[in-house]
Amino acid sequence: MSEVIAVMNQKGGCGKTTTVVNTATSLAVMGKSVLVVDMDPQANATTSFGIDKTKIENTIYDAIIGDINVKKATIPTFIKNLFIIPSNISLSGAGMELSKRENYHIILKETLKDVVPLFDYIFIDLPPSLGVITVNALVASDSVLIPIQAEYYALEGVADLINTIKLVENRLRSPTPIKGILLTLFDKRTRLSKDVHKELKNFFGESDLLFKTIIPRNIRLAEAPSFGKPCLIYDPDSTGTKAYLKLAKEILKRDGEDV
Repeated sequence: MSEVIAVMNQKGGCGKTTTVVNTATSLAVMGKSVLVVDMDPQANATTSFGIDKTKIENTIYDAIIGDINVKKATIPTFIKNLFIIPSNISLSGAGMELSKRENYHIILKETLKDVVPLFDYIFIDLPPSLGVITVNALVASDSVLIPIQAEYYALEGVADLINTIKLVENRLRSPTPIKGILLTLFDKRTRLSKDVHKELKNFFGESDLLFKTIIPRNIRLAEAPSFGKPCLIYDPDSTGTKAYLKLAKEILKRDGEDV
């Protein structure tokens, strides 16, 4: 059974792309077939796999705006079991173009329907905004994963985002449950990070919304994209790599698998 997961937060710098790239890679090396859909015009997920965004023949833009089948835009990465629908700057105007179309909010879902059954997991990497692209991703997804940085306004931000997701659900009658809240950029040396973690645990209580896995602030995670590699390939022994492998196992357990 395929699962489409939108990774989103209206705030930048919270580790969305890092989470998409490294969780997808971790699941792929565990034998799952995985697709990354890069819906950000900055194309950071694309370049994180060593793909030159200036030399791509077909992108997600061509699939949702143009007339090509999405399979033509789906390309393998250098990692076994892991594919990507890349992006580039052409996607920056897609929101405006989509908004002019009838039933604009279902276009991404319709676009992806030919490839979704081919994969176990499909991760959608989104820009830090709540526009037409994000609405399309919510409608196309089975669940939402929300990375939040260990910072002062973290709880306020995630509460606002959950309310926004519910608002979209109610207006479009398209429920998208929360897969989980992921604490990122956690620095165990600081009291702030510890306080934020405690506050999140108190807020979500005994629910499964908050992942047990915590992603640390890690220089290897920050360096890896500049080398065009996920951290698991760049430095398999780093704390960042180990954290995302742990997250992948936690996701599999939530989905009922023995790992």
